[in-house]
Amino acid sequence: MTPRPGGRDHGPDDRGPGHAPARTAAPGPGAGAPAGGGAGDGRDRALLVVGDVVTDVVARYRGPLAPGTDTVSVVRTLPGGAGANVACWAAHHGCADVRLLGRVGAESAAWHERELTACGVRPRLVVDPQAATGTVICLVDTDAAAERTFLTDSGAALRLGPADWSDALLDGVGRLHLSGYLLFSESGRALVRTASAAARARGVPVSLDPASAGFLVELGRDRFLSLVEGVDVLLPSRDEACLLTGRSDGEGAAAELSRLVPLVVSKQGADGALVARDGAVLARVPAAAAVPLDTTGAGDAFTGAFLASLLAGSGAESAAAEGCRAGARAVERVGGRPPVPGDDPAAAPATAPAR
Repeated sequence: MTPRPGGRDHGPDDRGPGHAPARTAAPGPGAGAPAGGGAGDGRDRALLVVGDVVTDVVARYRGPLAPGTDTVSVVRTLPGGAGANVACWAAHHGCADVRLLGRVGAESAAWHERELTACGVRPRLVVDPQAATGTVICLVDTDAAAERTFLTDSGAALRLGPADWSDALLDGVGRLHLSGYLLFSESGRALVRTASAAARARGVPVSLDPASAGFLVELGRDRFLSLVEGVDVLLPSRDEACLLTGRSDGEGAAAELSRLVPLVVSKQGADGALVARDGAVLARVPAAAAVPLDTTGAGDAFTGAFLASLLAGSGAESAAAEGCRAGARAVERVGGRPPVPGDDPAAAPATAPAR
């Protein structure tokens, strides 16, 4: 089967067994630019996101959970994944050319491609012949500020690797963003090294979001810091920054990390964000007001809006303010994606049922 540009056909390609075609829509703004994607300030150039595409099963309940029996909840199946969510929020915030490299299972590849395209993202999804699309069960307690617990089966996302990469993906790209979930598999770590080296060779700045404090514990601080060497922007949560520095205060952790990475923008949840360079916090950006419904994807929304703003020419503090506004909008929705035309507001229930 021959894939059509921007189409949804699935079949073998010339990269050997174990791969289905990585499909890309017709070139958009900036796609015909010279190979030196980092030239200039990045305006009118693409954002390339490399990372996870997963299926989220969001269960919202009013606690406590009842072990051994039923807990009434509202359950929805939604498209997700940190990398995919970042790409969607960047497109939502005005980045005209957002591209995403990810790996999915055949059982849901067409659905994920449709959902990403509807958000304005140009997906390049490699279809894994063996593994299913990753699935995350998000348990959201509506009695605890919509905080959530994740049960994660990364599936095909863990198998994204250097064989799925091509340096041509950087054509016309002004920024490369890497999902931290790539760091939690051998193939993903190899891809981070490959993509980062290719970006540096072209002068394309690289950002990374550590993604998960729980997985960082397993990976280890020193290993993480060696893997992100050469990254231009690090976007940790407060917990992730503290874990990576051994400090208990968010400001001190952000400042210390900025001695290792040129720009650190640390997400502080309800306390907004911190912008740090050269060992000092330069800006404290307040959070935007919100009534939390589901905090899934709030950090991804921040990152997507932040990167879109940087590409549009904003400074780090202004971009962080845009990120805070996006995060506030995200927590008022169920799931990790921005609204798309035709969304039914009633499809996102305001409360979980009473027990």
